[in-house]
Amino acid sequence: MNCIEWKDDHIRIIDQTKLPLSLEYIDCFDLETLGEAIRHLSIRGAPALGIAGAFGIALAAVKADVKTTNQLIPLLWEAKFFLASLRPTAANLCWAMDRMLKITTDFNGDVNALKYALISEAKIIASEDKRTCRLIGAFGSKVIKDGYNILHHCNTGFLATGEYGTALGVIRSAYYEGKKIHVWVNETRPLLQGARLTAWELSQDRIPYTLISDNVAGFLMKQGKVDVVVVGADRITSHGDVANKIGTYSIAVLAKYHNVPFYVAAPFSTIDFNIESGDAIVIEERPAYEVTCIKDVPVAPLDAPVYNPAFDVTPAELVTGIITERGIISPPYLENLKKSLSAQLTHACDEMEGGA
Repeated sequence: MNCIEWKDDHIRIIDQTKLPLSLEYIDCFDLETLGEAIRHLSIRGAPALGIAGAFGIALAAVKADVKTTNQLIPLLWEAKFFLASLRPTAANLCWAMDRMLKITTDFNGDVNALKYALISEAKIIASEDKRTCRLIGAFGSKVIKDGYNILHHCNTGFLATGEYGTALGVIRSAYYEGKKIHVWVNETRPLLQGARLTAWELSQDRIPYTLISDNVAGFLMKQGKVDVVVVGADRITSHGDVANKIGTYSIAVLAKYHNVPFYVAAPFSTIDFNIESGDAIVIEERPAYEVTCIKDVPVAPLDAPVYNPAFDVTPAELVTGIITERGIISPPYLENLKKSLSAQLTHACDEMEGGA
């Protein structure tokens, strides 16, 4: 199942705000509808937002009533700035849109050829994400042993990616390999992505799980009932600091105290080599009603002062390893992330020379 796909001349997404009670779709025929879907978390998860950004640029191109590439390109940049402003923490969103816009550099065809090229590139980005997540799952399953109890936070499955999942992809791979595992699913307040989405995904795959409130995690670790923590990421710095769903930092601190390995699973596109420290990551703040209400039902005074950051930052020293499509990267992260990047660039250059 795909949470987002290109359909002829528009984008179709699963409306994740309706889950788990109903499976409904949103058809985005214009950028404004896609923007509302992103803003209201009908589509969410860093890799899925990357695909949404790529499809968004393609959609802007398809809907543009222009006759030349010179007229089209400024509209594509406007689309990028609009979409990027909606979810500033997720690295994959801008990464994908920047990749799309590179196609416009020195493009030699007419406007229709450019539109076709953009649609094709967006589809490639979506397809690559599927392969990337399966590689993450294959590498990450090595840290999951038979009989493990795994703690997971937020949602990192096919609803957050192109198809398979990052941290949930690791869990899926371990389960498909025949390992007898069990997942502790944090409910993930305030929007309950764990309760609404992750529990639903695990139920679909018949993977054993137990739903817990977020404040149970430490007690489970004290009892020795958590063998490993695997979470996703929305942005990772060059030094290995990790921005992820709010509450991740607390889990990492608890895991460190209780000697529980803490792994982060994310595609390499989530790593921002332009940022060294997690302090430089822009943390999105969400509306107050997400805390004062649950599904429009008030659970606090509606005029209560609210601080609602969507993400927090886990320092690199709390991270056991970063699971990517290029393998599991261990500390020191600055050195080893750069090595992995250099190896990939060298491989790409060799392929280009071989093709020539």
